Amino acid sequence: MNLPMKITNLNHLLFLLIILGIAACQPAAPKEEVKEDAATIKARMLARADSLELDTPYEAPPGDPLSHHTSGYAKVVCSAVFITGLDAEFAAAHVGGFSSPFEERAKVGKPVVDYEKKTVSITLPDGVTRTAIYLGDQSQGCVTLPIGESKVFYQPKKITRNLPDANKTAWPMGDVLANDPMPAELNMDKVQQAVDAAFEGDGKTAAFVVTYKGRIIGERYGEGITKDTPLESWSMGKSLTATMVGILIHQGVYTLDQPAPIPQWQEPGDERAKIRISDILHMSSGLRFRAPQDPDFDPSLGYPDHLYVYTGSINSFEYAATRPQQWLPNTVGRYRNSDPVLGNYLVRLGVEGRGGDYHEFPQRALFDKIGVRTMIMEADPYGNFLTQGYEFASGRDWARLGNLYLQDGVWNGERILPEGFVNFVSTLAEPWVKDGRPIYGGFFWINGDGGRPIPKNAYMMLGAGGQSTTIIPSHDLVVVRLGHYTGARAGGDALDKAYALLMEAVPEKSM
Repeated sequence: MNLPMKITNLNHLLFLLIILGIAACQPAAPKEEVKEDAATIKARMLARADSLELDTPYEAPPGDPLSHHTSGYAKVVCSAVFITGLDAEFAAAHVGGFSSPFEERAKVGKPVVDYEKKTVSITLPDGVTRTAIYLGDQSQGCVTLPIGESKVFYQPKKITRNLPDANKTAWPMGDVLANDPMPAELNMDKVQQAVDAAFEGDGKTAAFVVTYKGRIIGERYGEGITKDTPLESWSMGKSLTATMVGILIHQGVYTLDQPAPIPQWQEPGDERAKIRISDILHMSSGLRFRAPQDPDFDPSLGYPDHLYVYTGSINSFEYAATRPQQWLPNTVGRYRNSDPVLGNYLVRLGVEGRGGDYHEFPQRALFDKIGVRTMIMEADPYGNFLTQGYEFASGRDWARLGNLYLQDGVWNGERILPEGFVNFVSTLAEPWVKDGRPIYGGFFWINGDGGRPIPKNAYMMLGAGGQSTTIIPSHDLVVVRLGHYTGARAGGDALDKAYALLMEAVPEKSM
């Protein structure tokens, strides 16, 4: 396996040395005189991107935007009701406002839930009805059907879990917690204060789990939520996608620095053939794929591609793979769903290319090995996983995945992720650093700008609505916070309070 760790770290080091060298040659100045405002930083970032942009066309996704929003609305309510077990009215008011904004929900009829057929239908003002269907227990969750269709275009797969009874198996492979005294170095009063702080205000926190050296030291759930409740997780699934790619790298299917073998890019002269797997994981493929998170996003240009791969009822892999390039790879960092969709495409190509079962692969290669029992990975109507954000799991199961990373990709003595992979995902991506945004690694966010009250080397799986799994290596901590979408702002404030208390409660480990 060829991991470009040394090169990446060297570039990062050189970048820092250059900055330090420039600073050393400048006369000392008060901090307020050299600090740039956000507008200046943004303007410079956009100017840099403009200077690197390729002359390629853009075509907005087809179809009626309100129909797409309603597709997302039906799917969100379907998943909330049939996976999480929430009340439909609560879900309509509080869950999943990312792929179906609440202001758009007000323009259409109320969701009609058919508990026998396990469908959710919503009618638009023009009489068109968008219907999402639940595909069955331990299958691929819910999917919105294309207009005029009554079923998906693949055979849904029920996934078996080859795991022992969780209620009779010790954590972390099961749910039986140790009765041993807590480690003496912990301030458990502060830990409990942190747990309580996570639920302060109107954050609608649903689950909060803290582990120290792999052991659960704090845990609490919202009303109606248990340790086994699969909750909306949104873009934390991008980190799950990275994990599946990492497993295939460890198994010898791929390397990080190889050109991504996307079939649509293999015609002679197609410059996209130079996009490496590492570029995709760094969110720097350069594909022309508009997202609301773009710093220059213009809603007048049409429905965003970033959402269309959720709501368009399309073959998401085909759509993402056929977008033109906006920038050369590894030059500009942008948070766009094209890249995690292509990451999932690589997983499907890698698994099926050797005769494996794509839908069973995550459970067999990952979840069975680390004790995950609640994960539901949803798909498009063609059976392609949409784990750029359509996945559900319990707080404890996200804690398990976080601990796999805290343990450098090793679980119970078995290496699941390749050596160096954890370092790769938790190291700042060069294009993002050049953009002046030291916040992104390999489908993981990094606290490189010190935006949260935790060490700068902490790295995170983050999802819309305030979902997070945070790995803090310096303190041997994994912190999981899941909540309902409308509580995101208050939930984020509460989480920062919890972080600060945990930094007081848990000593920094000696190096």
